[in-house]
Amino acid sequence: MTSPLLSRRNVLLAGLGVASTAAVTACTSSTDGMARMPSRSFGPPSPVTPSPGQRVVEKTLTAKPVSLDLGGRTVATWAYNGATPGPVIRATAGDFLRLTLDNQLPAESTIHWHGIRLRNAADGVPGLTQAPVKTGGSYVYEFTAPDPGTYFFHPHVGVQLDRGLYAPLIIDDPREPGGYDAEWVLVLDDWIDGTGTTPDEVLAKLIADGGGAAAHGMGMGGMDHGSMGGMSMGSGPWGDAGDVTYPMFLINGRPPTDPDVLTARPGQRVRLRIINAASDTIFSLALGGHRLTVTHTDGYAVQPTTVGALYVGMGERYDAIVTLADGVFPLVARPFGKTSGGQALGVIRTGSGVAPAPDANPVELDGQVLIGSQLQPAESAKLPAKTADAALDLTLQGSMKPYQWGINGAPYGKNQPLTVKAGQRLRLNAMNMSMMTHPLHVHGHTFALPSGLRKDTVLLAPMQAVAIDLDADNPGDWMVHCHNAYHGEAGMMIALAYTT
Repeated sequence: MTSPLLSRRNVLLAGLGVASTAAVTACTSSTDGMARMPSRSFGPPSPVTPSPGQRVVEKTLTAKPVSLDLGGRTVATWAYNGATPGPVIRATAGDFLRLTLDNQLPAESTIHWHGIRLRNAADGVPGLTQAPVKTGGSYVYEFTAPDPGTYFFHPHVGVQLDRGLYAPLIIDDPREPGGYDAEWVLVLDDWIDGTGTTPDEVLAKLIADGGGAAAHGMGMGGMDHGSMGGMSMGSGPWGDAGDVTYPMFLINGRPPTDPDVLTARPGQRVRLRIINAASDTIFSLALGGHRLTVTHTDGYAVQPTTVGALYVGMGERYDAIVTLADGVFPLVARPFGKTSGGQALGVIRTGSGVAPAPDANPVELDGQVLIGSQLQPAESAKLPAKTADAALDLTLQGSMKPYQWGINGAPYGKNQPLTVKAGQRLRLNAMNMSMMTHPLHVHGHTFALPSGLRKDTVLLAPMQAVAIDLDADNPGDWMVHCHNAYHGEAGMMIALAYTT
């Protein structure tokens, strides 16, 4: 008999002219997940000299094991400079950044600067743009940040992102008029490290058990996969909810039992910079008693849109403006489709009042929730109109049992790189042929949706197809992948290679 879970979560390929599920192979039982690209030799990155008068921003990021207090629960994890999130790095568009990774972890690591259109040698993808940084080693990332926006950084090795290794990177716009009284950076996360398991152990169990009991803490004997303990299945708009049951969710590194408290005065206009650093969780976010005016996504301006709540996918960022009322209000990030672990909570205080309970339920979350890809771009942010010079298919495929994910019929290391020539306008015909939502992320570039909306990460719902356009203006070998850390590490990645 066909498993209910498999019938929903396997790729649906019959009659669609693409590779069969069996083509997505080569899964290993190691915590490294799937096969990798052939090894390359990398020397130190070529030094870059700042231009005369160019401002230089320098910072050393020490990655090391730490103990964190999460609302009275001590967990062992890894972090930058002893805290999660790590230190905010702030610069202005056009600045030269010189950022050093000091790796004191018991494992190799890198740093990827998510969303930044930077030079290839600084992108932080092991085996593709650099050699991983060994324990006790260091690596200097040097690049100019060309575009303002809300970004973040994290490793690109295994599932290290699902530890505490992430932090905001804010690039200010010198031309921006402002128009707000304060600014808050809000980093959303799902948390499992140090709670009796580690992300590496979770990945190993997903692979060994085919996405079954080990990852979700439940028995799955035989082919009875009809329930998912801690997950809801098939609900709109994002289909199945994820692969990992998390015991807690955080805002700015704090759980709902000990939330981050942000203070201001009634009537102040505050800019929210919202970053989803989670590995396996889409959030719906709302501020109780308020409406948010969304102004940017992934660093690019949109036509201001006022909403009660919005979805934020893994790797996505949104900027919003809110005028604060008088009182105490819950800022809630509700994990989509996950029924255990509670929710993420922050507290906004502008006056007297009782702090919201950890399970506070703003009415805004029960209304319409904005899907970010439906925003309309600001005229200044549109990609200039141009006919595509080349078009390539980008088909996301995979299954839960066995736990195998890939692009264009095979996992990373066995699929053929996408190729483009410098100067081309490239159209990627992206199609999600699975029953899970995938946040598709392109390194080193931004792309435009058919509406003209500019992004670097976009949620693709089950069986959704979308054409995305990008200008091939940044030569090198780049990663294109699902920003669900477990899907990417299990093979849902592909290289984008420039050719002559």
